[in-house]
Amino acid sequence: MTQHRRHRMALAAALAVAALALAACGRDDGKKPASQVAVKVNKEEITVHQLNNQLAQFRNLAPEQQKAATKQILERMIDQELLVQKAIEKKLDRDPRIMQAIEANRRQILSQAYLEQLTQQATKPTADEIKKFYAERPELFSERKIYRLQELAIPQREGVTSATLEEEIKKAKSLNDVVAWLKSKNVPFNANSTVKSAEQLPLDVLPRLAKVGVGQVMLLPAQQGFLLVQVAAVESQPLDEKQAQPFIEQYLANQKRVALAQDEVKGLRSTAKIEYVGDFAADAPAAAPKPAAAAPKAGEKSAIDKGISGLR
Repeated sequence: MTQHRRHRMALAAALAVAALALAACGRDDGKKPASQVAVKVNKEEITVHQLNNQLAQFRNLAPEQQKAATKQILERMIDQELLVQKAIEKKLDRDPRIMQAIEANRRQILSQAYLEQLTQQATKPTADEIKKFYAERPELFSERKIYRLQELAIPQREGVTSATLEEEIKKAKSLNDVVAWLKSKNVPFNANSTVKSAEQLPLDVLPRLAKVGVGQVMLLPAQQGFLLVQVAAVESQPLDEKQAQPFIEQYLANQKRVALAQDEVKGLRSTAKIEYVGDFAADAPAAAPKPAAAAPKAGEKSAIDKGISGLR
C-alpha cells in the first residue's frame, strides 16, 4: 500500500469519526445562509466552515495544491456524510458500543482542547536558556555526529543477561563473533543497519555513544531484551549556536508546555475527590499528602520527558 493511499485512508477514517460524532450530538435544523453551504447531500448540508476546518489540518500547502486538496476533502466529506446518513438510518448512533466510542472521542477532544488552551500560557525560551542548553549538550550541537550503526536486537532468554553479553563483547574481536555465540546458544536475534544523527538518539544514550570508537560495541537495555550497537562509521557535522537556535527553541518550548500540563494535572488531582471502587480499590495508588502551601504556579519546573523528539 502506497504512502498516499495510507494517508487517504487515515484522512477518511478521521473524518468519518468526526462526522459520526457530530451526527450523534444532534443536527441543526435551522437553514444556513447559502453562502455558508458548500454542498447539499440529500437533506443535510456540508458548510464552507466545516470544509475549511478540515483543510486547515493540511499545513504548508502550496497555492497550486490548494484547489485540488479542497476538492479531494470535499468529496471525502460527501462520502462520509452519505455513510453517516445510512448509519443513522440503521440506528447505529444508538448502539452502546458506538455511543461509547463517540463519548471516548468527545472526552479526548475536550481534554486535549483544554490542555492546548492552557499551554498557550507557556513562556518562550529566553536567549540565556537557549545558550545554556547549547553549551550543556555539545554532543548534540558543537560536536554533533552522524552515526552509521549495526544493531542486534536480542530478546530476553534464560542464560542471556547483560552480564553474559558484556562478557562476550569483551572477548569478541568483532560483532560477527557475538553473532556466532548467539547462534551457538540458539538465541534468536534481529540484525539491522541504520544511519542516525545525534538528535535522533535518546539523550541518555547519546553521551555514551559519543565516546564509543568506530568498530566498538555498546550494550543497551531494550523493551523486551537487549540492543547491541556497533559503531560502523562516524561523520562529524557540527551545528553552531545560530544554526541550532530554532531547534533548541522548539524543544525548550515543548518542554515548558509539557511541564505546564503536568503541573496542571497534578494540581487538579490534589484538589479532586478520587475514589477507587471495587476491585480497583486494592490497587489504588497511595494518596499524596495535601500541600500545605499553594500549588506550584503554572510554568514552574517539574519532571519532564528527556526524549529529544522536539529536535527532530
